[in-house]
Amino acid sequence: MPQALDHRNRPPAALAQPGLSRYGGLAAALRERILMGEWAAGDAIPAEAALARAYGVALGTIRQAIALLVEDGLLERQHGKGTFVSRGLVGASLLRFFRFRSADGGEAAPQSRIVGRRLRPATAAEAAAFAAGPGAQVLQLERVRSQGGEPCLLESIVLPLPLFGPLAESDPDEWGDLLYPEYLARCGVRIHHASDHLSFGRLTTAQSRRLRLEAGHPCVLVRREAFDLAGRCVELRATRGDAFAFEYTAQVR
Repeated sequence: MPQALDHRNRPPAALAQPGLSRYGGLAAALRERILMGEWAAGDAIPAEAALARAYGVALGTIRQAIALLVEDGLLERQHGKGTFVSRGLVGASLLRFFRFRSADGGEAAPQSRIVGRRLRPATAAEAAAFAAGPGAQVLQLERVRSQGGEPCLLESIVLPLPLFGPLAESDPDEWGDLLYPEYLARCGVRIHHASDHLSFGRLTTAQSRRLRLEAGHPCVLVRREAFDLAGRCVELRATRGDAFAFEYTAQVR
């Protein structure tokens, strides 16, 4: 009687789909295993040779599949160590736009304080971004980030419900300075990648009061869409800061 095979080691049905390359289908199968939590962020996936044997494919095929997932940012190679599931974003990436210095002159992440939190109906644009249906609700957070006791960034963050319901029920004073680790620990949501759009404008009276600046002061506005491992938009964020504190450096090669 034939021995039953582990379902994880069966060649995925995607491999047989017309118009999909064998390595493309294999990449889809590996992606599904990651999204299902079989390999957590930071975990090493099995060796290429072991995966090739498990799926009954050539070593070159498994390497092409893994290369696709590395290109997508789902996996990352570490020379001499292996291939690991990406840890995603941890939340400090906006510091590439705003430079904050500690007392000794080194770079330092600002402290965070939630100054507003409310549940409300999603706007049409928010519902579309979150692929939510009619009557969708969102959680809106207002956050001030400070350094040395001086406010430097003002953020408005919109999150879909019920996915982020635990944040609506917990005490913001217990949260850390970075929100993305809180998303993971409290809601099981890992931010994989984000898209930032920069523009310039002026602060309203209420915004300038939060940042202790003059009304109408020039500001940088960074609008962010953040996505989870499955590619779903799970955060809309607007960050405003003093335009005179803005600094951006890009290396062109």
